[in-house]
This record gives sequence, structure tokens and C-alpha cells, in this order.
Amino acid sequence: MKKDVISNSLGLEPIIDSPGRLTAVLPALKAEKNDDYEYARRNLYDVIEKGSSALEDIIDVAKQSESPRAYEVVTNLIKTMVDANKDLLTLAKTKKELEKHEEPEQKNITNNNLFVGSSAELLKMIKDNSNG
Repeated sequence: MKKDVISNSLGLEPIIDSPGRLTAVLPALKAEKNDDYEYARRNLYDVIEKGSSALEDIIDVAKQSESPRAYEVVTNLIKTMVDANKDLLTLAKTKKELEKHEEPEQKNITNNNLFVGSSAELLKMIKDNSNG
């Protein structure tokens, strides 16, 4: 298979080997996206779990010290935890949207044959084909 100019210049294999036909590279990219999603998801869960644990400890410190700065730290951590939870939901929504767009659309191709000529020429061509 002849590589295209862009593939040659970048030293990459083309993703499309013929018009409209995808190669085996696409499943590998899809698997990589799933791995990235799972990694990001695990990290967000870990951040949320550790943040929840830290929040309990910081609340105890804030109660004991009654320091305005300690309460400020508590509110900042709560905001960070809320943002992490929103990021987790956004990640799931983004994955769902990507999966929806990855499904290839089926294209119906209609090939119409067109004869340009007279009816006598068409009749002669049909007779020739039926005799041969």
C-alpha cells in the first residue's frame, strides 16, 4: 500500500487505507481512550477520597483552634471537593459523547447506470449481450 504524502513526512502509518475503510489502528486508539478515561477516573476517585479524609481532620483542627484561617482552609477544601465531583461527572459525560461520535454512520451508496445514446443503440447493445 502506498503511503500518502502526510504519512511519509510524519513517519506514520495512515489510519485510512482506502476511501471510507478504516484500518486496525482505530480499535487501538479506542482502547487507549478507554485506558485514559479509566486512569483519570481512578485519579479523581482517589482525590475525592483523600480530600474527604483530609476534610474531616481539618474540620477538627478548625473547631479546636477556632482560627478564621483554619475555617478558610475548610471552605477552600470543600470548594475543591465540589469541583472534583463536578470534574468526575464531566468526565463521564465526555466519554459518553465521544462514544456516540465514534460510531460510524452507515452511508447508503446508490450507483445509477446512465446510458447516453439513442434507443436504437441501446437495443443493439442489449441484443449483442443476450447473443454473446
